[in-house]
Amino acid sequence: YFIQSNLRKDMKFSNANLARSRPLPPCGEGEFETTAWGIENFGEDFKTLTVPKPEVGERDVRIEMKFCGICHTDVHMCLNEMSDTDGTMYPVVPGHELVGTVSEVGSGVTKFKPGDNVAVGCIRDSCLQCQPCREGDENYCDKKFVHTYNTLKSKEYSHIGGNQETQNFGGYTKFDVFHEHFVLKIPEGMPLDKTPPILCAGITMWSPLEHWGATRGEKMNIGVVGVGGLGTMGIKLAAALGHRVVAISTSPNKEQIALEKGAHGFVVSRDPSSVKKEEKQLNLILNTVSANHSIAPYVKMLATNGVLVQLGCVGPKPMEYEQLPMMFGRLSIAGSLIGGIPATAKLLEFCQAHDIYPDIEVVTADKLEEVYDKLQNCRNTNATRYVLDIKKSLEL
Repeated sequence: YFIQSNLRKDMKFSNANLARSRPLPPCGEGEFETTAWGIENFGEDFKTLTVPKPEVGERDVRIEMKFCGICHTDVHMCLNEMSDTDGTMYPVVPGHELVGTVSEVGSGVTKFKPGDNVAVGCIRDSCLQCQPCREGDENYCDKKFVHTYNTLKSKEYSHIGGNQETQNFGGYTKFDVFHEHFVLKIPEGMPLDKTPPILCAGITMWSPLEHWGATRGEKMNIGVVGVGGLGTMGIKLAAALGHRVVAISTSPNKEQIALEKGAHGFVVSRDPSSVKKEEKQLNLILNTVSANHSIAPYVKMLATNGVLVQLGCVGPKPMEYEQLPMMFGRLSIAGSLIGGIPATAKLLEFCQAHDIYPDIEVVTADKLEEVYDKLQNCRNTNATRYVLDIKKSLEL
């Protein structure tokens, strides 16, 4: 076991009655064992685990992991905060921002070869047959995509080998195996340690920018609510696309960091006079806040035909809004969830071309409890994205 950090006592688990135990079956035919880091049972610390992964099939790519981003979703999942109906499966190995090098490919693989630097995001599998999948929106698969970890293989389709009853384990691991469709080539010269957060935070912000016209060349006024890891990536991307960007926060203390990341303006959403400055000015607002809150200030800032896109996981209580302002401005409230494989590939190319990367801190696996504490208890005040160094962690 890793030594507990002095902050471990603040890493709080939730919903003990909903936590699910799914003991690991023995490594079976068509599988191999690999080292990983995860939480074996509800309420425990991180530890080194040995988990099964599928052997390389005809269309599969085996990746020797180098780095994996530590996303806030990992915290929610590992500490059983994600649902009030269906809890986390333990053991859980998190990580859906995977970066590594191809070590083996199947006989039918055409896109990759050993030695290629590659990435995988939040999608481990999808049906590849429905209209959204055919159009490159695997994240909206009609049969539901399979998340990279803490999921089971789909009963309706599967491009994942090995024991079909074994849960999927994520990127805090030495090796992983994916169908080539879900693997992305990393552009030449892109720093591998800075790439992981682009696969979640980056695509979460890029996808609505692309869908609502911000990548087509027409200049827009774009608001970004929340100046954290998600928000700062959104500010950087929207500014690089040539738009006027307004950062929006409940805290005036976030103004300096927002302007440093590329924002042209700043609004304190709790201050009516500050909101008034941008009233009816913003064509698109990306809201990253993942807690119940009033969206009324944002609606006031939308221009005619403006769209407010909800990106934070909020629930289970429904959020409220006033209908008349929506009607009189022909305004829209929409949602967006990560992005498909083609969009993520475009994003990687864009970030490499424009030198856009998240602000990161690289850590080893013995620091996981400390990082989770900071993220869970909002102690990450400088919007840093944490990245797990797999190779160095294996040397501990």
